[in-house]
Amino acid sequence: MLTSGMSWMLEIEHLVTGYGGVPVLHDVSLKLGAGELVGLLGANNAGKTTLINNLSGIFTPMSGRILFEGQDVTRLTARQRVELGIVQVPEGRMVFPEMSVRENLLLGGINQRAKPHRAQQMEHVLELFPRLRERLGQKAGTLSGGEQQMLAIGRALMAEARLLMLDEPSLGLSPLFVQYIFGIIDRLHKEGLTILLVEQNLNLTLRHAQRCYVLERGRIAVEGSSDVVKNDPRTRSAYLGL
Repeated sequence: MLTSGMSWMLEIEHLVTGYGGVPVLHDVSLKLGAGELVGLLGANNAGKTTLINNLSGIFTPMSGRILFEGQDVTRLTARQRVELGIVQVPEGRMVFPEMSVRENLLLGGINQRAKPHRAQQMEHVLELFPRLRERLGQKAGTLSGGEQQMLAIGRALMAEARLLMLDEPSLGLSPLFVQYIFGIIDRLHKEGLTILLVEQNLNLTLRHAQRCYVLERGRIAVEGSSDVVKNDPRTRSAYLGL
């Protein structure tokens, strides 16, 4: 929950969006406070990635508004949103396989706001992920899945993310790598970064997020603190279709 002195960084108001004129999300509203770690939960095809892609500017909603620090960003391009600090780590990592680890990281910091601080950000990323330091000259496509996830998060941090959106960061990773990645997520949150964690893994998200929203068939079914969401029978329904 928001504490005294916190303000809403992200506000989504009555969002309707989809593909080919067919809505996937219906009247979705949610908020993130500055410095919060908020989970967005739901089963496959609930609309989680559709929502995050609209926040990133990859798609434009049919109706509704997206506000970032009070500014209406609904019609801004993906590039303009990155300049503001709205940065997504996509599902499946999406690193550039033929480019080196160093090149992937530098590419993350090419926006005008981040570019002057690339050396400083690079050192921060390599301190977070020492394994990347060992592989700076290695092609990204030769990294393990866990290492590519480190690289994808590092690339987002190079962009000087102010709102970091993580789309299924645990997907396809070994339990050891999942534990490591979520340790990094917790650390970034403690450093003050605002994080929207989009995950199918219910228990994992509830352990780390302060608040959660549960999507079911394109609508917000449950919202509240992690304890409230965990104990709400509608959460089980959203996952199991009961």
